[in-house]
Amino acid sequence: MPSLYRLHRAALCAAVFGIAAISTASAEEIIIGAATAQTGGLAPYDQPALAGLRMSLDELNAKGGLGGKYTVKLLIKDTRSDTAQTATVAQELIDAGAKIMITPCDADPSISAGQLTQPLGIPTLTLCGSAPVLTGAVGDVMFGTYPADNVQATAVADFAVSEGKKKVFLLTSPDSTYTANLPEYFGKVFEKKGGAIVGRGTFSMGQPDFSAEITNIKGLADKPDLIMTAAYEPDFPAFIQQLRGAGITIPVYGADAIGTPTIKALGKLVDGVVYTAAGYAEPGSKLEAFNAAFTKYAGHAPESTYEVNGYEIGLILD
Repeated sequence: MPSLYRLHRAALCAAVFGIAAISTASAEEIIIGAATAQTGGLAPYDQPALAGLRMSLDELNAKGGLGGKYTVKLLIKDTRSDTAQTATVAQELIDAGAKIMITPCDADPSISAGQLTQPLGIPTLTLCGSAPVLTGAVGDVMFGTYPADNVQATAVADFAVSEGKKKVFLLTSPDSTYTANLPEYFGKVFEKKGGAIVGRGTFSMGQPDFSAEITNIKGLADKPDLIMTAAYEPDFPAFIQQLRGAGITIPVYGADAIGTPTIKALGKLVDGVVYTAAGYAEPGSKLEAFNAAFTKYAGHAPESTYEVNGYEIGLILD
């Protein structure tokens, strides 16, 4: 399968097998706690990743479990896409005996869970949280498993420059690390490569009305030839619908979180929208092989690359 992360694999494996080593001789299973979003704004990301993880753990158990010895049991609790609730359910999973913790596709709730697992030495992996500050904010038990925001932003900036883009409007939200920082990472790289930031705007996550920011964009004396944002569901669909409805045809670039079926289903509204992904299923690639295997396992094709990322978490644990 695609190797998206390898730098800390040895450290993680040492932590996992350290847990197995201190288990009692009669122990037959290791509990993995999944504090993940079953509902709310993060569910479109956590659920596909969790499906890939389930597939991987089923395969792992079929081979005899961790180290060929310990059956893995997955306990799942709904964070409701809320940072405080993530901490609550993480504690519940710890109390239930979780020895490995899986956290949501976002840095902020993952950090809240990690602050509980760090003192206990419980290895903790985010499904696809991508903030580069994530591991440092928690400690040596927290492991990122997805291309970091600054890496994604650099790839998008490189593409923008290759497309001849010169002037960008950055749209951010202070409500999450992802939406606040990723466009700024883009801006830094874009400027270093000769581009200019001609305007900035902010939004509140969950707001239905982007008219103020659209007016801001329309009123810029120095017109942008690109809008960059890390907005995702439900904000990105609302923004792009209102932007195009206002007659603004400026290309919009985003990041991985807009690669969802809901946003793709917007059709012509998202024609020309550019976003990042952890991989591309070229003919004969390992990702293409995974997609076929997942389709057989789940009865439907993967929605995104979040499934394979969840699957790879299981490979690391093996």
